[in-house]
Amino acid sequence: MNAVPRPSDLPRDRLGRALHDLRLSVIEACNFRCPYCMPAERVPDDYGLDAASRLSFDEIERLVRGFVRVGVRKLRITGGEPLLRKRLPELIARLAAIEGLDDIALTTNGSLLAAQARALHEAGLHRVTVSLDTLDPAQFAALSGGRGDLAEVLRGIDAARAAGFAKIKLNCVVQRGINDDQALPLTAFARTHGHTLRFIEYMDVGTCNDWDATRVVPSAELRDILHARWPLHPLGPQYRGEVAARHAFDDGGGEVGFVSSISAPFCGDCHRARVSADGRLYTCLFAGEGTDLRPWLGDDAFDARLAALWRGRGDRYSELRSGHVAPRKRVEMFLVGG
Repeated sequence: MNAVPRPSDLPRDRLGRALHDLRLSVIEACNFRCPYCMPAERVPDDYGLDAASRLSFDEIERLVRGFVRVGVRKLRITGGEPLLRKRLPELIARLAAIEGLDDIALTTNGSLLAAQARALHEAGLHRVTVSLDTLDPAQFAALSGGRGDLAEVLRGIDAARAAGFAKIKLNCVVQRGINDDQALPLTAFARTHGHTLRFIEYMDVGTCNDWDATRVVPSAELRDILHARWPLHPLGPQYRGEVAARHAFDDGGGEVGFVSSISAPFCGDCHRARVSADGRLYTCLFAGEGTDLRPWLGDDAFDARLAALWRGRGDRYSELRSGHVAPRKRVEMFLVGG
């Protein structure tokens, strides 16, 4: 059995950032067509359904074990919609057995969660995050490209709580003039049910969502809206590189977080790598190209190759964006799970 490496032995990139988190897509397909991620007019219905290109469970386990040996402690399972991957609880159980992997989370649109929540919890999944941009049923249907039913998602959230997931995180991508009116209703919902809410600034991820900076609602603006209704106070980060700026409600009603990639970039502490369902490593959410890891999975030098790739990393797109850098090709969000 391989020993967990000491921090001093782990690779750091060109900006001194260690590799700590891995976001792993297990499928490129999704049953929704959200305009800011996978717009229906750009992505066909059958996209990502061909299983031949995906990493097998054996390949995924070997890949994750390699990442743990070079420093990863937290794993997030993403898609597409990861619950479309057949026998997902079986994969979770295999990954949960890996020594040194401290946390396994999953991000989902929630539409298939009710039927799978208990099996996922029993398999060893630690945490669930559900994307929820509105509590208005008609608006929800529109924001999912006409594919989603809000009631199904809410049933999935309830099922996850009943299955034993103590803290469920809700992610809301806020767009001005689209769903910014939902900040207060979503916050009230999260407070009532004991969920943790994260508001995410609308980002220029990928190239197919026709991103428009005028639709960005800065986190500071949202925070002020919430503070006027439920006074807030800031919380310190739980660890270096935490993405969300966390605030607690003064009345003890939980906390809310803000992810501010546009208005307050946090590249300097980014320690996340992303791997697509076909095994390509992307060292930044805004990367244009990935490195195919599949040919190396059976190689004794796999760990050394991963470490070398990480040491060569110098990505800090969100910081450079504010300097008006020229537009460039970027990986689509649905390929790397955001």
